[in-house]
Amino acid sequence: MNIKIVGLVIVAGVVGTLVYSQSQRPESMPDLGGANGWLNSPPLGVKSLRGKIVLIDFWTYTCVNSLRPMPYVKAWAAKYQDVGLVVIGVHTPEFSFEHERPNIEWATRTFNIAFPVAIDSDYNIWRAFHNEAWPAQYIVDGKGEIRYRHYGEGEYVEMERVIQKLLKENGSAKVAEDTVSVSGVGAEAAPSNDQRTPETYVGYQQAKDFASPEKVARDSRRTYTVPASPSLNQWGLGGTWNVGPEAAVLQAIPGKVLFRFHSRDLNLILAPAKAGKPLRFKITLDGAAPGENSGADSAADGSGEIREPRMYQLIRQNGFPIIDHTFEIEFLDPGAQVLDFTFG
Repeated sequence: MNIKIVGLVIVAGVVGTLVYSQSQRPESMPDLGGANGWLNSPPLGVKSLRGKIVLIDFWTYTCVNSLRPMPYVKAWAAKYQDVGLVVIGVHTPEFSFEHERPNIEWATRTFNIAFPVAIDSDYNIWRAFHNEAWPAQYIVDGKGEIRYRHYGEGEYVEMERVIQKLLKENGSAKVAEDTVSVSGVGAEAAPSNDQRTPETYVGYQQAKDFASPEKVARDSRRTYTVPASPSLNQWGLGGTWNVGPEAAVLQAIPGKVLFRFHSRDLNLILAPAKAGKPLRFKITLDGAAPGENSGADSAADGSGEIREPRMYQLIRQNGFPIIDHTFEIEFLDPGAQVLDFTFG
């Protein structure tokens, strides 16, 4: 199971599924009044949702772990909307640009999310639910009580069975017995079974396995050299960068980032300079153009552009078995912000 955890522990003591039994005292659903705004809906609250089965899905748009369950969440919203299910996405940001409403609107359109989305940029709903992970799902019964919670990816059949059970308990007579079968594409596609490289942050606040010979200079300009022979899961910078707590920002061209990884997919969270001008890049896999192993956001010759702050899928390998590879991205314009590598 893939999960992105915030903080040191998971509240509730489990990572996975927790279904409340009849003998346990259920927890009431917290109010949603702390949202900074809503998309696809007027504001929703506990009173207006009473009598409905509610699925709350915590997500953030740069997190691949949040995006891969989304095809199921969208399918459930469409399948059960006429028999009493309300799906609400709670968008709680990780990175600074994810607080901005236009970026959340862009992501909601891009991923074809039609159900209500609560903008939780101040973490008010997150704290009310005592949530500490992306993604996280909560299913609430018609009495407003949380009957199910789940952290991470997977458990989709089990989750849908809970939805069906609670809909029937709530008096819905026309609840389908089958479960959805979906196949996500691009960033929403299911992960591979051979991932040996963990998520790796570039900003110094959470960075690890940095292998350039120069020591990171925090919040100041320094010239770095890419490591000559990085070990698996090591990475480095080349060129002149300013490494901040959240991101490394390229100060002048040429500038490179190199990573030795083992997984089918390599994703990189990137942002353009504040002016918003598209920034060009070129990637290689083991020193050559990626060809058929290019991702959704890179061409076969390795070229691509940063146009908005988001996750870019740069490598999706088509060959098997998966082996260790060296990835390199060279930026052809200054100002690129590099935040986080994720894999699948």
